[in-house]
Amino acid sequence: MRNANVLGITDGTPIQGSSIAAPTTPVPTSPSTAMDRMVARLALRLANSPPIALVLWDGQELAPAGRSPAARFHLNTRAALYRMLRNPELHFGDAYSTGQIDVEGSLLEALEEIYRAIHARESDRYASTLRWLRSYRQKNNTILKARDNIHHHYDISTDFYRLWLDQAGMQYTCAYYPAQTMTLEQAQIAKMNHVARKLMLKPGETLVEAGSGWGGLALHLARRFGVRVRSYNISAEQVKFARQRLKQSDVAELVEYVEDDYRNITGEYDAFVSVGMLEHVGLDHYRDMGRVIDRCLKPQGRGLVHSIGRNRQQQMNAWIERRIFPGAHPPTLREMMEIFEPNEFSVLDVENLRLHYSRTLTAWLDRFEANIDTVRSMYDETFARAWRLYLAGSIAAFNVGALQLFQVVFTRATNNDLPCSRMHIYRDHP
Repeated sequence: MRNANVLGITDGTPIQGSSIAAPTTPVPTSPSTAMDRMVARLALRLANSPPIALVLWDGQELAPAGRSPAARFHLNTRAALYRMLRNPELHFGDAYSTGQIDVEGSLLEALEEIYRAIHARESDRYASTLRWLRSYRQKNNTILKARDNIHHHYDISTDFYRLWLDQAGMQYTCAYYPAQTMTLEQAQIAKMNHVARKLMLKPGETLVEAGSGWGGLALHLARRFGVRVRSYNISAEQVKFARQRLKQSDVAELVEYVEDDYRNITGEYDAFVSVGMLEHVGLDHYRDMGRVIDRCLKPQGRGLVHSIGRNRQQQMNAWIERRIFPGAHPPTLREMMEIFEPNEFSVLDVENLRLHYSRTLTAWLDRFEANIDTVRSMYDETFARAWRLYLAGSIAAFNVGALQLFQVVFTRATNNDLPCSRMHIYRDHP
């Protein structure tokens, strides 16, 4: 059973309300003082005054002047206020997860307003650079550290992810919606087809995958496009699930799931693909990844890297990194070039699927909320609230442009066997 202590939230504060309504039971604490009100106003100013009202534990409300608040944050304890002032990125998430903060109104709209305010505050390039230098944390994702990070997020329980991911292939990455009427299942199949067309896969070719998830992409590419796939993954839970499903498939002879780090890939292949893994590689290891690709890609080989990213260099949200995705880093396109430039790979195509990820996450959150009672019974209320915040916060980040989703297609500089247009990518959608 995963609980607050496993998430790293150890203050033991009980949950006191839902995420979308004001708490029904007042929190018995001493009346707020003038100092508390001053601290609350300071917290709003430091956050660049988003249209959010703060309701203190005694019922007093501090609202933005001249604007209707998009939501109200009920601070149920004095400790929540003072911790937020000290480290808002980390302690807001912890306080919300443990019920020290409740949100009245739309959690998504509130988070979008906060992201917009943060973006406005960080628009000063000099100040943003100073914050980056001050907060930079070296992430040395050794093979052992990478295993620990992946275990933290992906080895929770396949049954948990099955509650809200697509039923077609358990894809925990951005779907692709070329038609607005698509279901999540249809959009995930469309994403896999989109990847295959970009790679120009042909029957009988070989493909290596770095980071297999629950194995859905490898199965689909083997079945639909007739390629032989070797897929590497360090999540024991995911590899176990993928191998079980492979035994029941009609392409068992075409797919191999290897429980190992991508740095240990061997062999030569016609294509390389990595969907949703680069975020976990660590910036210091991009050149390592490039060398692996250079080592395994044939002279006419093609590759595709699909990753959450950013338009400018920033640190991962402190709460997300500590509680949800340890060791994660969404790169800029310039940072991604550390994979390609040292090995003289030619970038053929770059596509940004930002709004497709917002829609994917919305579908995930809807399914998560539909199964919230099951999540609570599997884990606890703190876990359920933490994951609600993570999913809603991710939607907000994509909606306001704080996060991007890049698909980069590349090949060797000497490969002249290339189409003269991009028509092959959009043929026979989806």
